[in-house]
Amino acid sequence: MTDRTDQSARMLAGRCLCGTVQYVVADEFRYAANCHCTDCRRTTGSAFKPFAGIEGEKFSVIKGADHLHTYGEEKAHDARCGKCGSFLYSVVRDGAYVHVALGPLANEPTIRPSEHIFVGSKAPWFTITDDLPQYRAHVADGPPMNR
Repeated sequence: MTDRTDQSARMLAGRCLCGTVQYVVADEFRYAANCHCTDCRRTTGSAFKPFAGIEGEKFSVIKGADHLHTYGEEKAHDARCGKCGSFLYSVVRDGAYVHVALGPLANEPTIRPSEHIFVGSKAPWFTITDDLPQYRAHVADGPPMNR
């Protein structure tokens, strides 16, 4: 993450529920998925985490950085608003990428989730009803289960 973003790209805004933490991100996401792993389910409190991945330098917290609560290490953590608890993003890949949770975005991104990952550990009470590819673990770990 950095305080600078590429101003030539279409920028999307995001914020927590109470508005204390606000960010901008370039609408240049590299990938998007619905993650069903146990950690993502616990982090979001839902059946899965819809997210989009982007290089860290294309994401910037513009307000309320001092109110962020992070869980994990400097180069691999989840970030929430310290006031309202909204889950906002994850820093991944040794700090090089940010996985932006799609729910807090105020604008519509051009990307959509293209697969379900870690379906092998999805909530047993949740049924996936779309036709997106479903991967037992990560996409890199083998072919989809439903193709």
